[in-house]
Amino acid sequence: MRLSSHEAPHELRRTIVLAGLIVVTVFGILGARLYALQVGEADRWSSLSENNRIRLQRIPPTRGLVLDANGDPLVDNRPAYDVVIVPEDTKDLEATLQRTSILLDLPPARIETLKKAARKRPAYEGLTAYRDVDWNAVVALETQQLELPGVNLEVGPLRTYPFGDFASHLLGYVGEVSGSDLEAGNYRMGDLIGKFGAERAWESYLRGVAGGQQIEVNSLGRRLRVLSRVPETRGNSLVLTIDRRLQQFAEQLLEGKEGAIVALRPNTGEVLAMASRPSFDPNPFARGIRQKEWDALTSAKYDPLSNRALQGQYPPGSTFKIITAAAGLEEGIITPFSRLYCGGSYRFGKRRYRCWKRGGHGSMNLHDALVYSCDVFFYQVGKQLGVDTIAEYSRRFGLGAPTGIALANEKPGLIPTSDWKKRRFNEPWYSGETLSVAIGQGFVLTTPLQMANVIAMVANGGVQYRPQYVGRVEAPHGEIIEQLEPEVLGDAGLRRSTLHQIREALRDVVNGKRGTGKKSKLPNIDVGGKTGTAQVFRMGRKAVKTEHMARHLRDHAWFVAFAPVDEPEIAISIVIEHAGRGGGAAAAPLARDLADFYFALTRGRDYQLTDASAESGVSLAAMTESSIEPPSEAMRVEMTDGIRARMLGMHGRS
Repeated sequence: MRLSSHEAPHELRRTIVLAGLIVVTVFGILGARLYALQVGEADRWSSLSENNRIRLQRIPPTRGLVLDANGDPLVDNRPAYDVVIVPEDTKDLEATLQRTSILLDLPPARIETLKKAARKRPAYEGLTAYRDVDWNAVVALETQQLELPGVNLEVGPLRTYPFGDFASHLLGYVGEVSGSDLEAGNYRMGDLIGKFGAERAWESYLRGVAGGQQIEVNSLGRRLRVLSRVPETRGNSLVLTIDRRLQQFAEQLLEGKEGAIVALRPNTGEVLAMASRPSFDPNPFARGIRQKEWDALTSAKYDPLSNRALQGQYPPGSTFKIITAAAGLEEGIITPFSRLYCGGSYRFGKRRYRCWKRGGHGSMNLHDALVYSCDVFFYQVGKQLGVDTIAEYSRRFGLGAPTGIALANEKPGLIPTSDWKKRRFNEPWYSGETLSVAIGQGFVLTTPLQMANVIAMVANGGVQYRPQYVGRVEAPHGEIIEQLEPEVLGDAGLRRSTLHQIREALRDVVNGKRGTGKKSKLPNIDVGGKTGTAQVFRMGRKAVKTEHMARHLRDHAWFVAFAPVDEPEIAISIVIEHAGRGGGAAAAPLARDLADFYFALTRGRDYQLTDASAESGVSLAAMTESSIEPPSEAMRVEMTDGIRARMLGMHGRS
């Protein structure tokens, strides 16, 4: 049907009007969207656009140094290449991580960790995929940078321990921050934080303050130039109380053994040396320990990660007789003139408690009982004292509780009481158990650091100091921020006559003709000491020769000492695990060598080491002219300046 001449214009007009409305609506929507983008969301898109060109990059701080008492650096920093990934600069993070993992041999677990971290960090903040890559990896990454958008090489400070496993239990190590670290402090993902030892205990002093820089990048996220910068502030330095040479000497004395050596200054509590063996190298922790390395450490024989000086808990053996002697004198159980008979054993109830000397010592006074370490004498004293009185005097000497040294995970040891046994085992205390406690066996456990404190208190008149291994804290330019003073924790409350009697007996333990510690004697200086043999395995009635016993069942060897007796400068505690010999044979010679070496250092090179010191295979000349030289002050300044310059001044490709 044909439309009339009147209908055609009407339909056409309707079509034109409808089309016009559609056009107006579309342009209205487009206009509104453009307005929203250009006006309403201008700040957002401007920020995103700017971030594609200009980035704010955080500069991690350089940690403070750790120096020995003479100013030699024990812990330092060096520049290292780190691989950093910015997820926003790569279209496919999964693919980029896979390609990077092939070049760097990243384990799957590390890739998963990076993917999780990418979802939690602020925009454009880089993820540290790998620390301290070698030169081959640097070349590989640079030659394939077009296939690895968002992957950059950055130079940053890496913690370094120039002497390897030297004092590693004391110095500790650093590692990447964990989730709990991020929540607890002002840290960013990828930062290093103290995890163990002094690095952890003094983290707030060592960490420093981060800086920042504004950089221009290209479309691949590669740095083009630095626009502005705020330099970081290096952390403060710790100056320790230990002497590197004495510490190295102590560690070499323990070479091939499992045990610990602690040396304190009796009148201040300063730590002169703290050695634990076996040990570990903290350097792998700083750059991120690999799984294979961690597995090797945790599965290694004799637990190298354990700081035996303050975490090893051992029966103190006869070194504990010092406590029993003090308690006996103070409580009036014995006097210096009291005599008790030793016939080789002591019958109590139905059991005989043996003395270490099969034929016995005969009639003994306290002085001789300490010199010859007569077990039967102290069985009888302990029986009259009772376990709770022995525990009271043990606590006066700081046993049964941590010493309070600024190191984590210190063990308290164990000083048993009748109440403790009731709570622990729901059993009463038996009098026969007190006999074992009186000679440092049974339930009694102590650490080498605690026993160093005990002998230091005997030497200094009964004052208990908190052990301190940091002498002062210095700002980056050398000014002293904090000088640590000796801290008194308590006093044993003993009569001067009691301490005098014990000191004189300990002098003869070393210098008497038949003293059990005569192998620690020095020709020109009076040493006082006490031997100890801590039984690990109860043999029963029939004695078994040490060579016929499995190694892990052999006795521990102890020796505690101080010197000079009249004006003490050094207190020493030594334990050798499963030595298979008594403290007088296995530990006393080491104390002699350490004291000898200490006096050689403090009294000058003209002071002669004893001939016996040669047994250790270490000499003063070898230690003072060590082939392992620390960086000089000029080198340290150059290294620090080099790190800062390379961190802040890199242009283009790293």
